[in-house]
Amino acid sequence: MKKYEIFWKWFSDNCEQLTMLDDLLDAQRQHLLADFDKQLEAYCYGMTYEISEATPTGRTVTFSAEGDTDLFRYVVELVDNAPDFDWWDFVAFKQPKGTDLRVTFDKYHFETRNMFFLQLESEEQPEVLGIRVALPNPVADDDDQLVGVYVTLEAMIGEFDCATLIGYLDTCAIPTDPKAAGFRPLDDFPAFVEWFKGKEN
Repeated sequence: MKKYEIFWKWFSDNCEQLTMLDDLLDAQRQHLLADFDKQLEAYCYGMTYEISEATPTGRTVTFSAEGDTDLFRYVVELVDNAPDFDWWDFVAFKQPKGTDLRVTFDKYHFETRNMFFLQLESEEQPEVLGIRVALPNPVADDDDQLVGVYVTLEAMIGEFDCATLIGYLDTCAIPTDPKAAGFRPLDDFPAFVEWFKGKEN
């Protein structure tokens, strides 16, 4: 039996309980989700998942490689081989959430409406997208802040595009005149990425 078949068998065996997730006692829910973690880890270490809130049409499970392109094929394999379960949808990779976002990461809060970006071009690697993001209050040499900016970009354009397109990322303070310095509002970033992908094709 293949690893993805083992995972989906577990899901099938526990589908009724998963469907009733909100109705379970806290201890039951925590045990079930811990088992979910264990089963997914057995399939592919490093993958994560997120279960959406219940809607009238059901729930969605989003499987993620957390931006690790080496794991992308496992995410696709798992979702492509998902059985048809009533009330459940399965999605590969974190999906784009668009613009005008407020993202929290660690102690930082990022509001896309108050941020700007600049494309950094490389003659040696024109297919690689370099991005400089201008922040209201940047902290020098803070890895957590840089990761938070990446998470914000990922939320805007989705996990797949963020991991496969962006090859370089740094931050700076917002210039006195962002437009004159070549910066664009960060809420323009999803449209820019679509243009960039079209240009590469």
